[in-house]
Amino acid sequence: QVQLVESGGGLVQAGGSLRLSCVASGIIFRINAMGWYRQAPGKQRELVARIISGGVTNYGDSVKGRFTISRDNAVNKVYLQMDSLKPEDTAAYYCHILTGGNDYWGQGTQVTVSS
Repeated sequence: QVQLVESGGGLVQAGGSLRLSCVASGIIFRINAMGWYRQAPGKQRELVARIISGGVTNYGDSVKGRFTISRDNAVNKVYLQMDSLKPEDTAAYYCHILTGGNDYWGQGTQVTVSS
């Protein structure tokens, strides 16, 4: 069974930075995509950033230029460096992978940005 464990969330002031980490275990297939989504109360889950096959990165429009995704393939880890955080970045952040034709999600880590 594939498991994802996130860490690094917390409370930060606007303009500050946080780094999220996610480690995947139990993977037996090639990872086709690995990344981060977020969901704020009353809103739909949205893409933050992901790395797909070939190392191509995709970012949500609202985080371009502020967030950076990276991945360590050797240990199945993905990171999200979040800089210049804004109150509207407040949400639960979920790690996601697509492997073996299946989607897997982490339990989520809360990021709260105070104004």
